[in-house]
Amino acid sequence: MATETTTAQGAATEPPGPDVPLRIRRTSAEGALTVLGSAGAALALDWVLYERVLPFTGVLGFWVCWYVLFLVLYGALAALQWDRMSVRDRVVQVTLTTVGVLATAIVVDQVGYTLVRGFTAVKNLSFFTQSMADEGPLSAQDVGGVGHALVGTVEQIGLATVFAVPLGIMAAVFLSEIGGRAARPVRTLVDAMTALPDIISGLFVLAFVVLTLGVPKCGFAAALALAITMLPIVTRASEAMLRIVPGTLREASYALGGSQWRTVLNVVLPTARSGLSTAVVLAMARGIGETAPVLLVAGYARGFNYNPFANWQTSLPLYIYYEIQLPEVTEKIRAFGGGFALVILVLILFAIARRIGGAAPGELSRRQRRQIEREMARARVAAERMRS
Repeated sequence: MATETTTAQGAATEPPGPDVPLRIRRTSAEGALTVLGSAGAALALDWVLYERVLPFTGVLGFWVCWYVLFLVLYGALAALQWDRMSVRDRVVQVTLTTVGVLATAIVVDQVGYTLVRGFTAVKNLSFFTQSMADEGPLSAQDVGGVGHALVGTVEQIGLATVFAVPLGIMAAVFLSEIGGRAARPVRTLVDAMTALPDIISGLFVLAFVVLTLGVPKCGFAAALALAITMLPIVTRASEAMLRIVPGTLREASYALGGSQWRTVLNVVLPTARSGLSTAVVLAMARGIGETAPVLLVAGYARGFNYNPFANWQTSLPLYIYYEIQLPEVTEKIRAFGGGFALVILVLILFAIARRIGGAAPGELSRRQRRQIEREMARARVAAERMRS
């Protein structure tokens, strides 16, 4: 009896083992075979309908009909195996998965096609440093480049970001943290600006800034037009990010005696930092691809212009627009080279935003974790010195 009691006490005092995460198997053999069988049966039935029964033609219609038949057959086969709730869940899961795969495939196809077609031009690195000032109809492929368009794009999108981001984030803070009677007209105005065509911003800047105030057509005017386009995107995305910040963080700040503006500045904005950086990148990616507003207020220049406040200035989308219309093969290759440069520039922006954004909302970034570890190490060293 004493031995059993000792054994029981020893087992009770043993430290618990490490937590082992339980992996839930999302797919099973039955589920995978059901998907494959439905896809194969839908393909065979679609082929019979297109080739033997119905007078249908066209590749797009063939695959659309196949997808509809696939969902119908998958739902029917799933109903033979599982209950109604499971069937509904599996059909929705398959639909969302296939739509996501399709969207990803379209993006990869477009980006890959642009990169492959543009590689012929960009394999010569001088393409990124030359302008079109010395290029002529009979010039070789290695003459001319997108250097002037890169300069214009960077300067215009940089100025537009400086104009749009602070205003957009301040508007988002007002809508999410302050509100009141003025919040509704502000939100209505932001929604209306989002729905307006992008060329309207170019027409507004052309009519008010260029023709009325006398500002010449230049990169600065183009930056104003791009800022108008970017402003509602920054505002709406930032407001959505600020609203998902837990209210308990605000309450804790107020309980410690913090005012509203200190709570927003030191608690809300740092918590939503990654989401805000994503909102900024989305707005920049939208603005960096605009052609019509830049064409109206910045003109088209074939040479370098490093001063955005004087003379015409070219951007990458405008460069691509002009080059793709020319009949020469070399010009079309340069246009795809400009698309290559534009895609790489957008990818760089996303990488920078990812780096700045750091961790997810509410989590510590790597820099913050390293800083905490250094402070703890210094505290341990100080404690050891005091003991000695």
